[in-house]
Amino acid sequence: MSNLMPVGYDLRLGSSLDRARLVQFMQRTYQEMDASDSYAHLAQTVDQYLSRETPLWWVVLTSEPGADTLSNLGLKRSQQPIACLWLGTAIDQLHGDRHAHIFLLYVLPEHRRKGLGRALMLEAEAWAAARGDRQIGLQVFQSNHAALSLYNTLGFQVQSVWMVKPLR
Repeated sequence: MSNLMPVGYDLRLGSSLDRARLVQFMQRTYQEMDASDSYAHLAQTVDQYLSRETPLWWVVLTSEPGADTLSNLGLKRSQQPIACLWLGTAIDQLHGDRHAHIFLLYVLPEHRRKGLGRALMLEAEAWAAARGDRQIGLQVFQSNHAALSLYNTLGFQVQSVWMVKPLR
């Protein structure tokens, strides 16, 4: 695992012990789009898919950019994650090839636009390439313009459209 994080941030490998924190990050993601739901059901997704085969990484703040680092002062900064990347495996339905799938990429609002999302996406690509995958996939909501812009600049292209119809 390379560390492509911007200065002041560090990447840490998570584990299944981080289940509760992962659920919280997933809930925050969806609540930003629609705060009217608790999204408690997302715990079922985590329970179903979080395993040793679905790597989870956390980004922690190691220092304030431009300030004296706490480590230089002999102090340890809180290791509360400020961003998350959770990967899994999918099968390309056209060709049958296994490929990496991004379950979750989330950066706390106060740490956005600092290069963390891009760095996490590059980490995901490196992980996928290292295991021999030829592509990486993700799902993004059409209304998430910031994420769409990031993914477009990284070379992602629309392959399919997921459509839903509410049933009454």
